[in-house]
Amino acid sequence: MLIVLGLSLGASAVYSVVAIVNAATRPEPLGDQSTALNPSLSARPTFDLIYQFLAIFFDLVPVVLVVFLLWRVTRPHLGDLGIDFSRAGRDSLAGAGLALVIGIPGIVLYLAGRQLGLTLNVVPAPLDTYWWTVPILLLAAARAGITEEVIAVGYLFARLRLLGWGTWTIIVTTALFRGTYHLYQGPTAFIGNFAMGLLFGWLYARGGRLMPLIVAHFLIDAAVFIGYPWAAVTFPALFS
Repeated sequence: MLIVLGLSLGASAVYSVVAIVNAATRPEPLGDQSTALNPSLSARPTFDLIYQFLAIFFDLVPVVLVVFLLWRVTRPHLGDLGIDFSRAGRDSLAGAGLALVIGIPGIVLYLAGRQLGLTLNVVPAPLDTYWWTVPILLLAAARAGITEEVIAVGYLFARLRLLGWGTWTIIVTTALFRGTYHLYQGPTAFIGNFAMGLLFGWLYARGGRLMPLIVAHFLIDAAVFIGYPWAAVTFPALFS
């Protein structure tokens, strides 16, 4: 379990803690600092595309490792992760509804944090606009949804249950973990993602299905990554 986390979100959590300590100890307040979610990786468009794709591809390798570790010989092969495609339509609708429940309060919390100076200015889509920008941002949203929900929920629930942990102990622990690897954005990001982790963990413990969580996470990030440029231009006072 520690190896999987060290190759994925566990490393992100460590870097996130270091990043927020670094930001908090700078002379300028948090509210005057920025962080980018999808930065350009090369000044040359072709190589930027190659680097972006490679980063997404290799970030998904730990997910493949988790699939390998929890693969069942009998169907459903990914039952230990709460993944099967028998109710794809219902799972997609549930994920869309969950995205609305999580997404709107998340935006409000972010804007409140900006007003209070407790949240860094998060720039979700700083990539230059090329023909491949939107597809890459959609892939980045899929990467986040798949990686976080498969590892931070499905995998950790499966492993921690084997260690004898109680349901609510697992829910709270995984929610704290989710908040920690988002801490680099500021304290309000920790709070918002902790609350999201509690809800996602409770839903997963109750229904045992991971697909709605993956769909919801993908839709939230896709809306933020692609909708941010429009929102920043339309409401400059909020996103400046």
